[in-house]
Amino acid sequence: MQNTRPNVLLICADHWAAEFLGVAGNKSILTPGLDEIAQGGVRFTNAYTESPVCIPARRTLMTGQTPRSHGDRVFNDNLRMPQVTTLAQAFRDAGYQADAVGKLHVHPQRDRIGFDSVLLDDEGRPQWGTVDDYDIYLGDAGFAGRQFDHGMSNNQYHYRAWHLPEETHATNWAARNMARLIKRRDPTRPAFWYLGFRHPHPPLVPPQSYLDLYRQADIDSPYQGEWVQAPDEMPYAISAAMQRMNLYTPAQFLEGKRAFYALCTQIDHQIRYLIGTLRLEGLLNNTIICFTSDHGDMLGNHNMVAKRLFYQTSANIPMILLGTLASEQVPAGTVSDRLVGLQDVMPTLLDLCDIPIPETVDGMSMVGEKQREYLYGEIGEDNTASRMIRTARHKLIYYPVGNHVQLFDVQDDPTERHDLARDPANQGRVEELSSLLVPKLYGSDEAWLHDGRLRGLDAKRYRWAPHRTLNSQRGDGWPGSPKVDIPQVEWTQEWEAAGEKP
Repeated sequence: MQNTRPNVLLICADHWAAEFLGVAGNKSILTPGLDEIAQGGVRFTNAYTESPVCIPARRTLMTGQTPRSHGDRVFNDNLRMPQVTTLAQAFRDAGYQADAVGKLHVHPQRDRIGFDSVLLDDEGRPQWGTVDDYDIYLGDAGFAGRQFDHGMSNNQYHYRAWHLPEETHATNWAARNMARLIKRRDPTRPAFWYLGFRHPHPPLVPPQSYLDLYRQADIDSPYQGEWVQAPDEMPYAISAAMQRMNLYTPAQFLEGKRAFYALCTQIDHQIRYLIGTLRLEGLLNNTIICFTSDHGDMLGNHNMVAKRLFYQTSANIPMILLGTLASEQVPAGTVSDRLVGLQDVMPTLLDLCDIPIPETVDGMSMVGEKQREYLYGEIGEDNTASRMIRTARHKLIYYPVGNHVQLFDVQDDPTERHDLARDPANQGRVEELSSLLVPKLYGSDEAWLHDGRLRGLDAKRYRWAPHRTLNSQRGDGWPGSPKVDIPQVEWTQEWEAAGEKP
């Protein structure tokens, strides 16, 4: 008997901001496939990651839970998934086959988190003692251990062309294996497919053909708010993000951005290839497709780089939903400004497939009638920690070190050029959003409060120092390295932490 229930394809990129789409008004980037998919479904413009760094964001995506519920807001790479029904398990419990390809970023690495099968690309993290499927593929292709011969860091913005044949690139490998899973499906059962692209997260190593596409492109220069000052004059957490730009001249960084966009376009083209595969298999009209990302990348905006921030380019993520041809819940050609988060992906996909939503889920269906009035975000517990309250119009960002508050009218000022927090006319708005923030604080955050009001911590100065690991540089992978006790990611240090003084 042929299956008639809808299939689901969930695609999650890494470091992709909502503004990195042609359909969102970006005239520099080439995303023809995603633009058309968005025009055929619903694009949510106010989608946010609740914790803008890889592991916490992906835990939220896979559980439908907030960071407080699933237990990570800091990037805890030794933390197992919570004992709840995951997205994959919910589909399997409903009779779906559930398969994943690409980046999961869970611990231990081979934890399937409810999927029937996982073809894993874990970005070359052999220190855990596991060889992932992408590394195995490279070995079978005659390139054992060679994925990092390019010499680019996974957390920096230098770039060069991919050094191996284009078909061996992680983006092409992931899409090709997802196409094979689609073709090998059990035709009597519906399918839930998850595709985790590791890019455009650095290393910035697009194939030469994609660099060539951008050779004559006029790349948009990073923008800067009027509140931005010299790094030494900014609060600790902002200064830390700014000083990661020390490694590049403006011209060098713009070329890095060109390579970043090239990686986005490569992913876009591989998504087009998957659309074609679904079409040729006769599945496209009965498949729900969702495209999103774990977080964005500042890409030089406000003189900052990477993630772990609640500014738009770091926290505002793409959220595109394409329903089945018969779907009335996902009207084609719709742009929605409702406030949504990664916690809402799981209940939305289950809702569209008439599958019960587990009680452990915190999120709500993006196609349901109920809508939230505000969204809370949290990242970190150290000196770079920050918190966010986002309402329909405004965003409050709070930095406890220095007790620094920012307020933006995101509706009238979508690139956050004007910080309104110190304008006397907006003190009522600051108080209103602060009153929403305070009840959300828990654990170590409570040290920031005094008599129920934000007091924060003493201000301190961030002093940048060179990073001996080149921000978690990977290297030679053959013969395989031993299991070693090193951090998965080592963030940019500071002089004081290194025991030195400038």
